[in-house]
Formats: sequence, C-alpha cells, structure tokens
Amino acid sequence: MTFSSRSLLIAVDSQKRAAADLDELNALALSAGLEPATRVRCRRDRPDPAFFIGSGKADELAKLIESEAITEVVFDQALSAVHQRNLNRLWQVPVLDRTELILEIFARRAQSQEGQAQVELARLQHQSTRLVRMWTHLERQRGGIGVRGGPGERQIELDRRMIETKIRRLRERLTLMAKQRQTRRKARQRQGAFKISLVGYTNAGKSTLFNALAGSNSPAYAADQLFATLDTLTRRVHLAHGMDCVLSDTVGFVRDLPHGLVDAFHATLEETAQADLLLHVLDGSSQERELQAQEVFKVLHEIGAGDIPRIDILNKCDLLNLSPSVHKDPYGRIQKIHISAQERSGIELVRQAAVQYAQSQMHPEALEYQTSVHCSLTDFSTN
Repeated sequence: MTFSSRSLLIAVDSQKRAAADLDELNALALSAGLEPATRVRCRRDRPDPAFFIGSGKADELAKLIESEAITEVVFDQALSAVHQRNLNRLWQVPVLDRTELILEIFARRAQSQEGQAQVELARLQHQSTRLVRMWTHLERQRGGIGVRGGPGERQIELDRRMIETKIRRLRERLTLMAKQRQTRRKARQRQGAFKISLVGYTNAGKSTLFNALAGSNSPAYAADQLFATLDTLTRRVHLAHGMDCVLSDTVGFVRDLPHGLVDAFHATLEETAQADLLLHVLDGSSQERELQAQEVFKVLHEIGAGDIPRIDILNKCDLLNLSPSVHKDPYGRIQKIHISAQERSGIELVRQAAVQYAQSQMHPEALEYQTSVHCSLTDFSTN
C-alpha cells in the first residue's frame, strides 16, 4: 500500500474517560488509508473551550506538526465544530475526529447499495452539524434582483437545505429497502428457519468463522483489518442431523461508534435483533476483550438485541497455545467455546452448541432452556 500522508494521532485522557487505546486508533487510521507517523497522549480534566487540549498544548503540537511534516491530525475523541475550526486555523492541516475517521472507513468499505446509502446518510447527518461558519464560502451573499445592498440568503442556509433534501431522499430509499428486506425475512420465517447472527468487536474473526460454518458458497470477505466487511451477509447453513439454520454475518462494533452510524445501520442490524441465537465472537488474543465485550453488549441493547440468548466464542485460541474446548454450565449447556476460526479448529463444537440450542427451542420438553446462555462480563479468562 502506498501512503500519501503523515498523520499525528492524539488521545486525550481524563477522569471521566479511561485511557484510550492508541493501538486501535492506529489501526483505524491505517484502515482509512492514512500513515500514522507520531502518537501523542494528553491529559486534561475538561475540554478547553477554544482548542480542546488547551492553547499551550496546541502551540506545542504546532511545532511538532511542522518539524515532522504532518499532513493531518486525528483525535481519538469527537470534536465540536468550534474545536475543529480553531485547530485547523492554528495548525494549517486537516483535523479529523474519531467520528469522521470511522465514517471514512465505512464509506470505503460499503459494497451494497443499501450499505452505501446508510453510510452517506450518516455522513450527511454529521456534516450538517459542522455548518457553523467553518469555511469562507459560507459568508453572507448579496441579494438577488431588485434587492439593492441588502443581505441575501446565507450560503450556509443553502447548504443546510441541500443537505436536508439529500437526507430526506436517502431515508426514503432506505425505507423502501427495509420493506424489501422485511419481505425476504418473512419468507424465511414461513419456512421455519432457525436464525443465528454472528456479533462481536471488529476484527474478532466473525467473517472467518462465517466462512468456516457456511463453506465455500459465496464466502464473506475476511482480512486482518478493522471493518473488513460492513454489509450483512446471510446464508442457509447445514448444522447437523438434517437441521439447517440461517446464518448472518454483521458489521463489527467498535468503541465510541458514532450514534449516526448506529441509527443509519439500524435497518441492517435488524437481522441481529430478529435472531434466535447470537454467537458472540471475541478476540482471545486481545488484552482488551473484556472492554470490547462491554461495547458489544452496549450496542446490542441499543438495537433491541440485548435479551437474545448468546454463546461466547473465544476465537484465536491458537495464538494462546490452547486447544479447542467447551465450557458448560451445571445443566450441561454450552456457554463458552474456545476455537480458532483461521485454523478451522473447534468449528464442530460451534455447530454442536447451535444444534443444542435449536433443539431446546423446538423440543423444550427434551432439554429445558429456561435461562439464556449469557456469559458474565468477568468470565473471559482463557483457563
């Protein structure tokens, strides 16, 4: 990959905000096509009204930007329009916040018409909050014919109305697409298909597990990068003993996912909210998997999928020198599975767990399943 930029990554810690993961911000920047050159971690109890990080720190970083030939600055937090405007003027380089970085990645990766429309909607919603005298072309214009010397309509008002029109049209398109998806979902429901959705933090290995379960029929794109796939992919998968299911691979979650994206992708994530069982894929090699799990659970509750039964899949056990294994509750029900989706080891254990739960739903007298197979947030040890 050829990079044409040098980026400065900035994370600001505070009492209300835990220390940011600059490694994740670095991975996000790479996914957006940037070249992270330097990292800076600051601490500030509350944002400075003008420069977010304070005027002294902003002047200090201005010298760093010049000496390191930085071409853009990326913050790990969401910035206000005022903060972005002031920092742009001071540093004379583009300043991006975490929201814009994620939106850029989504815009690059969305493949389906619906995914592209959803990303564009989120970008326009975010852009509409940035029309606060940030650019010189948004100054007051002259009046029209017959108006002498009086102020005309502000360019900012024209831009805002144009954005609102685009947003309305995109919402109409997405509403139509949602109806079409609902029709397809009802057809699957009439067939009595058992529905399973893969969920998890981005780059946990969901698409790799999807391909291992679904086989070679139209595989999902899988790569060692954040948000490798964005569009929901659904396939009918054979489990065992003549039992099939409808398996869906969904977009990965991430810390501080922009609310605009949560809203825009709500229709796509309806596949998750309609599932009978969630397979929650965790990156077993990550030191942050507990925090990542919390972020996943938070988004699941936002989309109405927080109460759906789930089984935790601890992926990448080969990197931990662990063999595939299952962990059961006192009633013999599978709660957690150690696998390596890349090595295709432990896949049959996942199939068995899905079959066990599907049978409990179809034949409750044979296997009582009164409580869902939720795993405690603190129970993510690899022992």
